[in-house]
Amino acid sequence: MILLAALLMSHFCWSLAAAESTELERIARCDTRCSQGLQCKAKQSIGWFHPPCQNPSEDLNTTSVLHNVSFSTVMKCEGRQKCSLHLRIKTVLQLTKSIHGVSVCTVTSGMTSNCQKFKFSKASREKMSGLQVEVENDCTQVFPSQQVQVTVETAPNYCGLTWTGSYQAPGCISEDLRRHVPDCITGRLSYNNIPERKELSVKVSDMLEGHDYNVRLCYKNFICIGAGAPTLIKKEQPIKSVTLAYSRPLPCLCIEGWSAVMDAPRVQLCPFKDRLEELWSGITFDPLEETLLWDPSCPITAVAALCQKREDGVCLDLPQSSQNVSSEKVTFSKVDPHPQLCVKFTIDSQSWTRCPFADGRFQAWEISVTTQQGHREMKMSSKINATFSVGLCVKSEGSSECHATETQSVHVEKHKGVDLKVAGELCDYCLQVKRVDVKHAVTVIHCPKQCDQPHARPVVASQASLDLTWVVLPVGVCLSGIIIITLVLHVMLTVYQRRKQKRNGACTSKKQMVPDPDCAVSALQTQSILHEGVLIPDSPQCKNNEKANLISK
Repeated sequence: MILLAALLMSHFCWSLAAAESTELERIARCDTRCSQGLQCKAKQSIGWFHPPCQNPSEDLNTTSVLHNVSFSTVMKCEGRQKCSLHLRIKTVLQLTKSIHGVSVCTVTSGMTSNCQKFKFSKASREKMSGLQVEVENDCTQVFPSQQVQVTVETAPNYCGLTWTGSYQAPGCISEDLRRHVPDCITGRLSYNNIPERKELSVKVSDMLEGHDYNVRLCYKNFICIGAGAPTLIKKEQPIKSVTLAYSRPLPCLCIEGWSAVMDAPRVQLCPFKDRLEELWSGITFDPLEETLLWDPSCPITAVAALCQKREDGVCLDLPQSSQNVSSEKVTFSKVDPHPQLCVKFTIDSQSWTRCPFADGRFQAWEISVTTQQGHREMKMSSKINATFSVGLCVKSEGSSECHATETQSVHVEKHKGVDLKVAGELCDYCLQVKRVDVKHAVTVIHCPKQCDQPHARPVVASQASLDLTWVVLPVGVCLSGIIIITLVLHVMLTVYQRRKQKRNGACTSKKQMVPDPDCAVSALQTQSILHEGVLIPDSPQCKNNEKANLISK
């Protein structure tokens, strides 16, 4: 099937190329020709009324009388650019005694019937009765691409002996017609683009002789809409050229030229027809309505969709955001203007991506991370009242995807921030945030840091738990302070009681035994010296005291 389609396409293209390059047969004048020996005379007949048919005297029918009727187009020229088209009609018929001639009528749209009668002489038709004869005439003038209805009848007009057919004259696609038939002569355009000055230098050749020529820039649609007043090139100018300025090199911006005559055919040349990337500019955003707009500068058949641009440059389509583009304005309502949100335009297998919020001018919200006392804190702030879906997810190594199993709703008021309390260290986990109060929004993955050691999975506190934390936390701090103070007081009391007991025991011993002061000093010195590792003998006085004590005991 594919092979058959390819063969048909190649045949069509070959036929088209052949039609463009084939030259028509030239004639010096129009004429009527009949078979040798058959004398015929043409008579022009124009009128609205057609004579009624009559029944033949012999058994005649269309198949037995009119064997073949064929058409062709020839060209009659009076100068290089003064040629006209003529329809050549060749009729082959079986001549009988009751057939005196042939009538050929042509009708075109909006025109009256134009008939020519070819009458055979009595002597020649009697001589050639029963033979096949040919009648050929090329005096019917036609115009390019004109549809012609042809009717061939016998004369007299016998009922049932009528042949009808249609023919379309060749169009101006033929190179032969574009050079020589005034209705097809458009002139030839060539250009030189000067991008630094945004100018097109246009030259015109093969203009219609004896006439001025118009050139302008226009935007091609069903018709070419003018981008300014045409520039007139005078027929007397030796160099047929003009310079036209343009603002943007759009694919529908064309150069149009035509002869300065009524209903002259026009030729168009589009220098930037392959510059499709120029179409994707002009995206606008209304922050109050949160609406994204794009008005195509040229009629184009494409698909426009919103997408989220990843770190690797791939833009993933957002669900339910595709729109077919023709020539009308494209509108995306309720859009979150995040820098990762882009517009993707697709034509066949080609795609172009434009990110109107990449500069962050319209970004409505953001997440900030601060470090206080070695602990990271995350805060969400917004320029508008907005609601978000927030959850934790694990980002796979080598992948940009991150799926959250649980999410919580967080509402942020205009110009106010909300602390995202995370229970546990946010290690090897990311925060997934998406705005849910709009129709089109991207899903942002925020990964503050990565850790070397595995940690327990953190938990994002909900809004209710955040309120409860402000109550529980101060109470816990107070209880801890009371416990610590109580323990300190208990320790101090115990130390005090023990010191008091030691003092009471020392006073009782002093009453029972009062040592010599000198001996006491010596003893202290001895203890101190012993601590230093040097031994000094006791004094004799101390020995006598010891002995006295022993005797008294």
